[in-house]
Amino acid sequence: MKLPMIRWEPARELQAIQQEMNRLFGSAFDTQGGVANGGAGSRWIPPMDLVEDDEQFVVRADLPGVEEQDVTVELEDNVLTIAGERKSDAQQRKEGYYRIERAYGAFSRALTLPEGIDAEGIKASFTKGVLEVRIPKPEERKPRKVAINVGDGTPVIEGQTV
Repeated sequence: MKLPMIRWEPARELQAIQQEMNRLFGSAFDTQGGVANGGAGSRWIPPMDLVEDDEQFVVRADLPGVEEQDVTVELEDNVLTIAGERKSDAQQRKEGYYRIERAYGAFSRALTLPEGIDAEGIKASFTKGVLEVRIPKPEERKPRKVAINVGDGTPVIEGQTV
């Protein structure tokens, strides 16, 4: 009888352990705003995409049910932070049961950007529940040739007298 060979991939196993730990800790801490408090939990992390092209980075965040005035976008020390709050629209009922599964509460997402980002060039728009932040890439510093003076003070560049 020949046994099949199974390839051991430690990275995949570590990722599975991490996901399980995140699930366990996430469910333990999500109870603070849970059904007893009339909500599905106060931990809400909106999904985001980060896209790069030749000239800019583009961040898109899905923020359904969030008002534009409840969102802030800040850049400090090359860290772009998108924060805000989705408010609960649940109504209080005196009798009977109801179920709330949509998450609400405060959120904050942070991305570290490359050095040299110009904060004045960042543009944000909010359309149909999607926040889009456009961040121009910093201009790359071009190498500069430095003239080297020889003994008589004549500048030399790349071995040629100027």
